[in-house]
Amino acid sequence: MSLLDYFRSNKKQNTAQLAKERLQIIVAHERSSRGGPDYLPQLKQDILDVIRKYVQIDPDKITVQLDQKSDELSVLELNITFADDQKKG
Repeated sequence: MSLLDYFRSNKKQNTAQLAKERLQIIVAHERSSRGGPDYLPQLKQDILDVIRKYVQIDPDKITVQLDQKSDELSVLELNITFADDQKKG
């Protein structure tokens, strides 16, 4: 094995490791930008249906967010902006 072969093989390993790290970053980014579990849109719709039984609401004024606080704790946050006439009644 020549001295040049030694440096070339090490460079390939570093390139492979760099590609692996980049792929891990991309996968982590995709997971975080996905916005939550797959059932979240259906859960939001079900919550909207229940709330509509009691008050008139604008679906665009509702946000549902699921925050993962730790491996064992998830927090479901629901924000509803009611119209001014709904607040008084």
